Amino acid sequence: MGKILSTKNGKISPSITLAITAKAKKMKADGIDIVSFGAGEPDFNTPKFIREAAIDAMEKGLTGYTPASGLLDLKNAICEKFKRDNNLDYKAENIVVSSGAKHSLFNALQAICNPGDEIIVPVPFWVSYPELVKLADATPVLVQTTEENSFKYTREELLDSINENTKAIILNSPNNPTGSVYTKEELEEIAKIAIDNDIYVISDEIYEKLMYDGEHVSIASLNEEIKDLTIVINGMSKAYAMTGWRIGYMAAKKEIISIINNVQSHATSNPNTMAQYGSIAALRGDEGPIRDMVCAFDERRKFMVDRINSIENLSCGTPKGAFYVMINISKLRGKTFDGYKIEGSMDFANYLLDKAKVAVIPGVAFGADNYIRLSYATSLDNIKEGLNRIEGAIK
Repeated sequence: MGKILSTKNGKISPSITLAITAKAKKMKADGIDIVSFGAGEPDFNTPKFIREAAIDAMEKGLTGYTPASGLLDLKNAICEKFKRDNNLDYKAENIVVSSGAKHSLFNALQAICNPGDEIIVPVPFWVSYPELVKLADATPVLVQTTEENSFKYTREELLDSINENTKAIILNSPNNPTGSVYTKEELEEIAKIAIDNDIYVISDEIYEKLMYDGEHVSIASLNEEIKDLTIVINGMSKAYAMTGWRIGYMAAKKEIISIINNVQSHATSNPNTMAQYGSIAALRGDEGPIRDMVCAFDERRKFMVDRINSIENLSCGTPKGAFYVMINISKLRGKTFDGYKIEGSMDFANYLLDKAKVAVIPGVAFGADNYIRLSYATSLDNIKEGLNRIEGAIK
């Protein structure tokens, strides 16, 4: 029989998004023509000047360990970015650089949570939020948002979810999977609730630069009180097409950063050294490639929204950020196509993959079973072909 393995970690759910993506990749490797809408990463190469900075660091022999929480020069570049983009004043002592924004989120929750604490998580949620909360010995409290309110918290929903055990609110704007963006007024409302109840805000801003309507506002920039309660999470993956480089970062008050420094020094030590040098170049370099990428995403976004809403029994709102669309499939539930009965998003995702050779992410992965998520981080030709196949599959 053997010793009992970890009960806590045994309860962690696998990523449905990775499972669907793996199935689609295997079919592709077997020579099947798959159109994939699953990608959570830009379909652009990392800009050349960033790649060259990392290569230059290697050629100079800058390949050893760095301080566990990241290079001082990178922390300074991050502070410059916060000031320039978000009107936020941080010092290097307020910054930790980690192995991706997911690692930064893990660290943040490890630093603030104790058994019995509750963390408010919006539904639909990014797949890892509830599991990261559980890994920190806390309890995710899922708050159901509505499509009518662009999948954003309302004041009433938040207040109804808060009790003496509430430790933090997770805020993700621009949002994965919905593409929703909070306005400054909405953020002020959330900030007031957090201040009045003395609870932290974990503000995941990884899609900050991928905006199409309006401007990104960091909740931490509203006033000093909310800044003191906010842990800002960001990283290089999405805006700079640096997903595989695995560099994320966070900013918070010193007491939180001190705990994270200690945890990271034992858990992982420093993030990849050459990737840190590439990140310095990215943060201080030309943002032209970002603007070009956003322009391409915007064209795809508009086409995808119009095309989806032209398909009978499917509908979607217009995302304001990131590169995802949530398609409402509620009108298809209970229908049968080619022997596949659609009782939920997983049934529909499997049907599309098996019969239409289209990979989508089922909404159940995000706690929203009436939806599927499509990424437009793929070419316009792929989007056109994939949506044609989806329409054909449900006619």
